[in-house]
Amino acid sequence: MNPTTAKDHRVEPRPRGHLPCEQGSPAPPPRSAAHPAVPSPATVDADVTEAVRGVLAGLLDRRTAAAEAVDPLFAEDLAARVAYFTQNGGKFNRSRLLWWAMRACGGTEPAQAQSALRVGAALELIQTCALVHDDVMDGARLRRGRPALHADVTAQYAEITSRSRSARLGQAAAILAGDLALVWADDVVADTGMTPESASRVRELWRSMRMEMVAGQYLDVHGEATSVRSLVRAVRAACLKSALYSVERPIALGAALAGADPVTTRALCSAGRCVGFAFQLRDDLLDAFGEPGDTGKPSGGDIRSGKPTYLAAVAQARAESTGDRHALAVLRDTLGREDASEAELTAVRRVFTATGARDTVESKIGRLVAQGLRHLDSAVLEPHGRSRLRSLLRSAAGEGDDGGPGEVVPSPLRSAAMDEGARR
Repeated sequence: MNPTTAKDHRVEPRPRGHLPCEQGSPAPPPRSAAHPAVPSPATVDADVTEAVRGVLAGLLDRRTAAAEAVDPLFAEDLAARVAYFTQNGGKFNRSRLLWWAMRACGGTEPAQAQSALRVGAALELIQTCALVHDDVMDGARLRRGRPALHADVTAQYAEITSRSRSARLGQAAAILAGDLALVWADDVVADTGMTPESASRVRELWRSMRMEMVAGQYLDVHGEATSVRSLVRAVRAACLKSALYSVERPIALGAALAGADPVTTRALCSAGRCVGFAFQLRDDLLDAFGEPGDTGKPSGGDIRSGKPTYLAAVAQARAESTGDRHALAVLRDTLGREDASEAELTAVRRVFTATGARDTVESKIGRLVAQGLRHLDSAVLEPHGRSRLRSLLRSAAGEGDDGGPGEVVPSPLRSAAMDEGARR
């Protein structure tokens, strides 16, 4: 099924036999179903993304089959959309960071590879949850060049119910679809075989990452609603939403699966946090100044939404410290205005430049990347894994695009957007 194609769904009573408690209902596949064999770690190295996609395909086939056994409408409207969204689009950066951290820490056993690919697949599912919910919160109509999930469901039912009811259904469906993706992600991690020590560390990291992701999203929407643009709050939101969730935690998960020692793990986490913060700062700059043809999304979205970015916080702090009333008026009158014109967006960009905020952010990115790579170099790592991990970290911050043979790494301009995708 192609979920982007609207279908005529007539709302009819569900026939008997579709609920698990009714006689004749097909049983869902058992959770303990055997996991398919995976190739050796050295084989996966050639194309980590494709290997994760292969694991995802099997996992999602089983889960959509289980959803069909629960209810066909639920399976078609929600489960199939979650599967389609997760398998199509996205750059799989988090799962690749996990893989190369595992390899850099000496992970060479097939069992470690299998665990890394499964937890990598779970990361892609939790990212589906984040993006589907994010689109609802932002009111974004497009994602990766296609209708966002809530917009797709709204369009599907637009002809058989009122506009308000179809829109409400679309939003509710997206919230539930995101919940479903999170549940599936948790199931995958819970069903993944690991050594007792690795399992304990992975569970703790997974718990922390989920809460940090939600906290970062809330700080974002809270800042948009309240127009709070303090430097402290901007740094905190960037650390939670990007430094931790997008970079540090995936790396830490890979280290845990390889059984890395505490010293190595701390060095890798420090590297990931520095570069993850730089990644968010690069994304802020690209949103304000990037060309849509390079970034894959329109510029100025953060300005219109009033997102409490570090870039905006620095500009406001600089304007306040120098008494620049014109700059303060531009920021006050334009940030958070969805109907801001191109001329008004240009005026904000000029303030970002004139106050020195743009140069300050660029300089901070450079310092953060250099610091992160020093942390990486301080760890005792397997040379090939270290090299590939270094390339991924530099690419995430927009300072490199060499992922090694067989790997497709986004260009510096597109990498900072990571899985945010093209929304409009």
